[in-house]
Amino acid sequence: MSRVVLVTGGSKGIGLAIAREQLGRRECALTRFARMSPQKVREVARQIQGLPAEEAIQLLRFIPRKSARLLSKTLASAIANAENNHQLSSADLVVVSATVNQGPVLKRSLPAARGSAHPIHKSMSHIRVALASATK
Repeated sequence: MSRVVLVTGGSKGIGLAIAREQLGRRECALTRFARMSPQKVREVARQIQGLPAEEAIQLLRFIPRKSARLLSKTLASAIANAENNHQLSSADLVVVSATVNQGPVLKRSLPAARGSAHPIHKSMSHIRVALASATK
């Protein structure tokens, strides 16, 4: 069973939903409806999988992309969940998975020449970061 607690806020009105899962000392954090294409976020998410949590935070700090900032906030939330809910040390945590799923798409149109319109797709992402303790 998972319990979801919704916390609104963040920059540019991004809602941060924190989902907690109990699967063998595993903590998750979920950012939903992030206004960025999943393909762009996945490129950065692949780089932090399997890294220790503190090292992943340091790596994301030096990647100059919006997707790195979104992943950094989600990872920080997952670390806080592990520390507060299960009294785990942040030094022992490892990023088990960082998955990015497709969210809803806002469909807009851009006026074009001779009365036509070009479609514009504004993609959203759901970002999930799962941490586990390296020490059993």
